[in-house]
Amino acid sequence: MTSGIKLTGTEMRYIALFESITGANVKDCIINEGQGRVIFVVKGGEIGVAIGKGGRNIHTLERMTGKKHEIIEYSEDPVQFIKNALKPAFVREVRITERLDGKTMAVVTVNPRDKGVAIGKNGRNAERLRFLAKRYFQIQNVSIT
Repeated sequence: MTSGIKLTGTEMRYIALFESITGANVKDCIINEGQGRVIFVVKGGEIGVAIGKGGRNIHTLERMTGKKHEIIEYSEDPVQFIKNALKPAFVREVRITERLDGKTMAVVTVNPRDKGVAIGKNGRNAERLRFLAKRYFQIQNVSIT
């Protein structure tokens, strides 16, 4: 799925720093300069190693780079990946459908109490999810209900 992804030199440096501090394997790195954050997608099962005890690794990285860091656990299954990307929100259901025009769409149902967390401030988390779903699974749109 990630064969068409091209990384910049800056992203590769962030990955090298992340892997040396955490010991986790990174599949992808997205730098969002506008929001001052870096998103790392780590291999399945390595989220705990990446975060570190009490979030130690994240705090170290944030101190070193001056940016916020987000970590998402990768999954080959788009439904599981979407659930991972929306954590800590509780996802009740993910429906992936192909429309008549051939575009793929995902409808995510979250616990009503978690809807604000899933969407994020100014829709930031929802936008991140749409970007990642398109990047990995060619899902053109994601709707959170």
